[in-house]
Amino acid sequence: MKPLGWIGVLLLVAGAVILAMRGISYTKDRQTVAVGPMSVSAEQKGFVPPYVGFGLVIVGGAIIFAGRKRT
Repeated sequence: MKPLGWIGVLLLVAGAVILAMRGISYTKDRQTVAVGPMSVSAEQKGFVPPYVGFGLVIVGGAIIFAGRKRT
């Protein structure tokens, strides 16, 4: 398989994982302030929606199709 095909497979698998999990949440920013014995922390969360996974599946399939061997 050509390198372009492998990239397509990776995108296809990543998209399938995002779709299977119905989106992925992640931590964008984490801040911690410590004053003496006290500590306060704040987190900002992000979310990758399922339609991004659907797009990755489509793009990965297109790349696999475009990178296949011609005989």
